[in-house]
Amino acid sequence: MALTGCGTAQGPDDAAGRDGRAVQQLLDRRAAAVRERDADAFLATVDRRSARYLAEQRRMFTHLAAVPVRSWTYHLVDTGGFDPALGEGRRLAAQVELRYRLSGYDSVPVVAEEYLTLAQRNGRWYVASDDGEEDGRRTSVQLWDQGAVTAVRGAHSLVLGVGQDRRRLRELADGADRAVAALRKAWPHPWAGRVVVEVPASLDRMAALLGSSASGYRGIAAVTTGEAGGGRRAAADRVIVNPEAYEVLGDFGRRVVITHETAHVATRTATTPATPMWLSEGFADWTGYLGTGRTPREVAPELARSITSGRLPDALPDDKAFGFGGSADVLSQAYEEGWLACRLIAEKWGESKLVDFYRAVGESPGREGAVESALREVLGTNLAEFTDLWRKYVASQLG
Repeated sequence: MALTGCGTAQGPDDAAGRDGRAVQQLLDRRAAAVRERDADAFLATVDRRSARYLAEQRRMFTHLAAVPVRSWTYHLVDTGGFDPALGEGRRLAAQVELRYRLSGYDSVPVVAEEYLTLAQRNGRWYVASDDGEEDGRRTSVQLWDQGAVTAVRGAHSLVLGVGQDRRRLRELADGADRAVAALRKAWPHPWAGRVVVEVPASLDRMAALLGSSASGYRGIAAVTTGEAGGGRRAAADRVIVNPEAYEVLGDFGRRVVITHETAHVATRTATTPATPMWLSEGFADWTGYLGTGRTPREVAPELARSITSGRLPDALPDDKAFGFGGSADVLSQAYEEGWLACRLIAEKWGESKLVDFYRAVGESPGREGAVESALREVLGTNLAEFTDLWRKYVASQLG
């Protein structure tokens, strides 16, 4: 959105234009201070009369110390309009886009929105808060906003934790390295071959990173940011771990979870709005369980109970069934149904055809007809035939 101004237009050098440039220069100084690790320069961009916010910013900058920042920029996206009045105490609500990359891990940036309140003192703009107090909008929470970050590097992974034991972070890095190796075999197409994992201190902190309610992620061990609809312009992925749910898993469960999430990272550029959840989640689970020797009844207990009770699903699960805020049983069964659909394709047509099918679906211009077209062109079947085959496969594997 373009900057908006108030009052009579006065050409390119009017007050709004000058203020807009001044604010962007402030943001540029702030970004350069982060890149150069210059705490004094960073804090010099903060309004000294906002004592509480100044203390918060000092802590946040310290928390960033272990984070390997490669690039960090701000862009002024929009404002609520510059106050044309002159004098002390002018304030401004600004929407800002933060883009950053981590050295050695991000080939594209993470993109986050910030809603800043700016104050003008003696003709210069300063950041007074980042809670969007002028319009009620909230700035995206980053891990370093929650505490001092500990960084553990693996061969192909970076694990960032707050309030976590370094030994646990090392185990996660080792697991992520193994998952990257597994995905290089299962997904033989170009991808970064690296994964960044973030481990907050609690479920509530995890939810804050995701901008959601904690109730939606209770019992969910990990998620990957932007799991569906990323496409070729997707920003960098982060695997966000729920430490409470992850901690109660055994070694096997942790292995499956981190491989599942790494599969989302690997398939990101092939995952578009045309990709249904049963395929994206089913493929991730198929990769997670690949080579483990676990039987369908062990992997799909909820669906097995449904089959035993005489309830065979009529159709592949829709996206609503994968909502984290709904029934845990419905969610588990949806994952299991997607996994068995991908397992069926891999067994009947071959693992390479499963990958080809996934990519073909994602290449469709939209959701409508995407699966049907890929079924026809890649597998030589249609949706009705595939659904019937899948239902029989589910019954034979779990009956």
